[in-house]
Formats: sequence, structure tokens, C-alpha cells
Amino acid sequence: MATVREIPRSCKSQPPGQVPVVDRNRCEAKDDCVRVCPYDVFEVRVLTPDERAGVSIRGRLNLLVHRNRQAVVARPDDCHACGLCVAACPERAIRLTPRPS
Repeated sequence: MATVREIPRSCKSQPPGQVPVVDRNRCEAKDDCVRVCPYDVFEVRVLTPDERAGVSIRGRLNLLVHRNRQAVVARPDDCHACGLCVAACPERAIRLTPRPS
């Protein structure tokens, strides 16, 4: 049986024009975004080789230290662009960007 999360008042639904993007060079897989998102948009998991492509040296070191695990926007269509994830990320690795057309 799935648990139902209570949506915090600070996460009011916004127009569906933005989605979160995780900076692969900054994320340290601390999962704060997973814990604060009332819509279960994020998960922390091992990145695929395609997801690791193009990562800087700093990002590769981060991945090495964190066993190739990072936050991933698993369900972007569920995002309400409330910004709780942006505020919660200690590395400032998440930003909201316009939804691709």
C-alpha cells in the first residue's frame, strides 16, 4: 500500500512551465530533494553511462566519492515547480528551467 504524503503549504502548485534540472557536476547524492518533494519527482540512484557523459573533472570526483550515485529527475511531469527542492539542496545543484517544448 502506497503512503500518501501531505502537501506542505509552502508548495503551492505553479503553472506547469518549469522542470527541475540536476547539475551533474555539483550533486552529492544527499537526497534532500527526495525528502522534501511532495510529488516524488526525484530519486537517488547510480547514473547510467549516458548520464555520466560530459561531466567535468570535479563532477567525476564527486561521482567517484558517491559511488556514481546522484539525484535524478525521475518523474518530471509530476513537478509543480514549487522550488522546495531548489531551497533544500545543500550543493545548489538543482535549478528550475523552462519545460522543453
